[in-house]
Amino acid sequence: MRAVVIARPGGPEVLEAREVEDPPALGEGEVLLEVAAAGVNRADTVQRMGRYPPPAGASPYPGLECSGTILALAPNVPSRWAVGDKVCALLSGGGYAEKVVVPAGQLLPIPEGVSLTDAAGLAEVACTVWSTVFMISHLSPGESFLIHGGSSGIGTFAIQIAKHLGIKVFVTAGSKEKLAACKDLGADVCINYKTEDFVERVKQETNGKGVDVILDNIGGSYLQRNLNSLGVDGRLFTIGFQGGVVAEVNLQTVIARRLTIQAAGLRSRSPVNKAQIVSEVEKNVWPAIAAGKVKPVIYKMFPLSEAAEAHRLMEGSTHIGKILLLP
Repeated sequence: MRAVVIARPGGPEVLEAREVEDPPALGEGEVLLEVAAAGVNRADTVQRMGRYPPPAGASPYPGLECSGTILALAPNVPSRWAVGDKVCALLSGGGYAEKVVVPAGQLLPIPEGVSLTDAAGLAEVACTVWSTVFMISHLSPGESFLIHGGSSGIGTFAIQIAKHLGIKVFVTAGSKEKLAACKDLGADVCINYKTEDFVERVKQETNGKGVDVILDNIGGSYLQRNLNSLGVDGRLFTIGFQGGVVAEVNLQTVIARRLTIQAAGLRSRSPVNKAQIVSEVEKNVWPAIAAGKVKPVIYKMFPLSEAAEAHRLMEGSTHIGKILLLP
């Protein structure tokens, strides 16, 4: 099969589409997929640079989500799945390829009304957002929610599912075009972080109270400002470190307003934990997609051979929504 290989740690130019061996034989409870499309995620760019190695036993090729068709099933795969089924999947790696092996617990049916190709951009964002701000931080109807990077794949999904559930949505983004896209998706308050202080704007819009939950992909450089933006019993969930991994925090802020600081990744979780998240996503998110309340936002598609260009686009941060690769 063809797959994108990271020839050595480095920039986008180290990504090479090559002929490689087919995936290993299926283990118990696994399925083999013929990949229709794969989502490109910022974590893939960090792996390419040598700073995010795949978990033990995972494919060495990048790609944390895909859509495709089931080619084969191992023993003990639930009877709901059959050869020929169209699915999307949460992966530990290997999506940038023509075939990939995935535990059956990480499969999702293609939502009604979504094409097989576009569905490649759903699994990672849906599982990330649902597991962090809903399953762990318990974001609830009637609360307020600040999303940093509102125009990203994560952000465009988070805006839609939060609005569907009756939550007031605040976003930050870095251009008029991105903010307009966020507003079109339902964001209530759109803040240009390059020209405005998001802490002051949040305070203005909430009469000084602050928001209930923040989903943050920046990390260190935003930590204290995020805490200053939260209200009493507020919850901060960090899923990325684009602004560094070290910060100094005023704990008085945390104690006075009973704040919670949490962080987690998705890739390193156990198959059992991932299966639980996938099940919750199918139960809680898929009906909203089928009803047309949440849609995948696809910015651009590239052939597998142009994975380097896809990474350049991702790192340029001019895109709105998801970037896909097509084998």
